Amino acid sequence: MAASDVINALQRRYQQFFVARTAVPFAVATAGGPAHHFGPGEPVFTITVKDERGARALAGLDQFGVAVAYLKGWLDVDGDLAEALKMRAFFKDFHPIAFLSRFTPAALWRGRKEDDRRAISHHYDEDSEFFLTFLDERHRCYTEGVFATDDEPLEDAMTRKMDLAIDAIGVKPGDRVLEVGGGWGAFSEHAARRGIDVTTTTLSKESERYLRELFEREKLPVKVVRQHIFGYRDPDRYDAIVNMGVTEHLPDYRTTLAKYAELLRPGGRVYLDALAMRRKHLASTFLKRYIYPGNSAPLLLHQYLRHVAKSPFELLSVTDDRHNYFLTCREWAKRLDAASEEVVARWGEPLYRRFRLFLWGSAAGFDTGLVQAYRWVLQLPARPA
Repeated sequence: MAASDVINALQRRYQQFFVARTAVPFAVATAGGPAHHFGPGEPVFTITVKDERGARALAGLDQFGVAVAYLKGWLDVDGDLAEALKMRAFFKDFHPIAFLSRFTPAALWRGRKEDDRRAISHHYDEDSEFFLTFLDERHRCYTEGVFATDDEPLEDAMTRKMDLAIDAIGVKPGDRVLEVGGGWGAFSEHAARRGIDVTTTTLSKESERYLRELFEREKLPVKVVRQHIFGYRDPDRYDAIVNMGVTEHLPDYRTTLAKYAELLRPGGRVYLDALAMRRKHLASTFLKRYIYPGNSAPLLLHQYLRHVAKSPFELLSVTDDRHNYFLTCREWAKRLDAASEEVVARWGEPLYRRFRLFLWGSAAGFDTGLVQAYRWVLQLPARPA
């Protein structure tokens, strides 16, 4: 494909896209030729076309195709990647076959719990050491922190978040808490050090291995269960439930709320937080194929609250966490970039590029308001006296 074809396709789209938007200057460099500038001023970022496959992807103006080309190394982006990813709507993203693939006979035959297990494994069963290259070093928490100021260290924001969750559910030493999704032990370790009796569930083999080794090493009596929450049973009800960032993987709100009500004692509380969107289909094809496959979906708050209204739960609070999640993802992305040489050497460039797109893209989404985030608290009413 000729360089002129790429430039002409981008030029036409640039003129259409920025008719009613503030123009963002960028450049495109093709093999054997000078960089072509789009828009006035110094380019905020430069897209470098590495080969014919990258040229075809860019000229096709398809968001998924461009993302895959970057993932494969057919395209590179130098400069402000977050600003480049804020322009995701510059490229079309219409892939109905990819969407419908979740409803094939094979997917339906596997069932919801098995599909969830496969989706979680796809994302979380990478080597734990990889995730630790960009997570906070104190808690290893994979959801948003709660920042006092924009420049506060990520570690302090995560400690505040752990304390906030414990305060929100009102538990004390000796109380029993069920955590949905153990991750790398952020909440369960913090709570256990306060004398709280924690059981944590996970679907990831790698997470289970990491958690068991962590709690054995630290001599903390946390029970680790690798089981889908929908199949989990306990004859003794819990004083509280904590779900940090797992609601996105449990889009069946009615069933999830019913399970919480089954496991929680009357008067008990549930703390939750999640990223959200206004419409489910706003999640990109790249996200659904390469980051969170299966039936995972952003929280749809309006739908969730309708199910809460039909459940036995009372809604105690809802807090907007979008800016906190932006700050968190931005810091994760910076830390990943700072560790790029180690990441590429140990786990390969494709994994680095995949998570670089994911983290900087998430930061851009929260910053622009395309993606929202909330934390909220539910309470199961006490039985009448």
